[in-house]
Amino acid sequence: MLNLLLMEELTKIKLELERTKTELSILYEISNAMRTTLKLDEILYIILTGVTAHIGLGFNRALLFLINEKDGLIEGKMGIGPETGEEANSIWNRIEHEKMDMDDLISAYKFSNRSLESSFNQQVRNLRVALKEKGDNLLTLAVLEGMPLHLTKETVQNYKHTQIIKLLNSDEMVLIPLKAKDKVNGIIVADNFITRKPITKDDLRMLIMLANQAGLAIENSQLYEKTVMQAHRDSLTNLWNHGYFQYLLQSEMEKARASRIPLTLLMFDIDDFKVYNDSLGHQSGDRILKDLALLLKNQSRNMDFVCRYGGEEFTMILPSTDKKEALLLAERLRIDIEKNHFIHEEILPNKKLTVSIGLASFPENGLTPSDIINSSDKALYQAKNKGKNNTAVY
Repeated sequence: MLNLLLMEELTKIKLELERTKTELSILYEISNAMRTTLKLDEILYIILTGVTAHIGLGFNRALLFLINEKDGLIEGKMGIGPETGEEANSIWNRIEHEKMDMDDLISAYKFSNRSLESSFNQQVRNLRVALKEKGDNLLTLAVLEGMPLHLTKETVQNYKHTQIIKLLNSDEMVLIPLKAKDKVNGIIVADNFITRKPITKDDLRMLIMLANQAGLAIENSQLYEKTVMQAHRDSLTNLWNHGYFQYLLQSEMEKARASRIPLTLLMFDIDDFKVYNDSLGHQSGDRILKDLALLLKNQSRNMDFVCRYGGEEFTMILPSTDKKEALLLAERLRIDIEKNHFIHEEILPNKKLTVSIGLASFPENGLTPSDIINSSDKALYQAKNKGKNNTAVY
């Protein structure tokens, strides 16, 4: 009898050791993957892949939110997971058939963002919650409490009117705060809405351990991106500088070429800026450059890249924009600048500060960044020759 009890105890210990070994292996693999990059979108994808993959924690679906302290918001950043049972089975069968591991899944993301084009991911990215009183908002509650929340069929009904419950429509889920230096910087939300597999204490424990690593990885990535942004900003105008403009144009043209969509470049030049600088000095000229940069930034779309090209020249990269639409945008900007009051503009020949704009589009006006820059520059000179305060299309 004693031997039988000992054997049972040994078997139990052996199973426990095997489980612990598997858990540590999973966390080690995810941790290693997070160390391969400092790009925030890749870090977020690795984290959520670790939560949802069969070789990871195995949840059906996962979402990640980050804290935007500046605007007082909790913002949806990424959501991974199938939208139907059929889609889930298709994905899981493919992963099983191709014997895909964590590296394979991450590589698939780097070469194709198809999984992030889903309507589910778009819904997650559109979700924003004010970071204020607790009330009945789950995301705010998770951030302010700083503790994991496990909602079951009985408790989830208490929050049925909140955005996250409406989005997921699940009867069980977990919300795990991500922390760096004891400060919450994000939240992972996970559920099993297809398999309906109950979320166990072991699932929670694993998710918390992953969250501890994820919070630090996100903080490191955000610090890196902040440093990169500072390095690529023009010190006077705070726009992207000339070097980064060249990188952005190359990158956006590659995307445009791969997707077979148009891209347009606008080149701006301040009319008679030398008159202004010579009359009032470079400090006043710098003030004009900063004011114009702010106007261009505020009046541009979120998708556009506003850059300082050099001197009194600015550029604007317009992704997914054809020549016709770009001309309308350029004219709106030109008129906004003409109507705006700039300090001491009355000393200029026309008593108003104005700009000339040159416009060129990919692929119509060139297939390389240098082609598009040359074409927009030639169009700019056409605008000058027409009498300034004009937009010319190459």
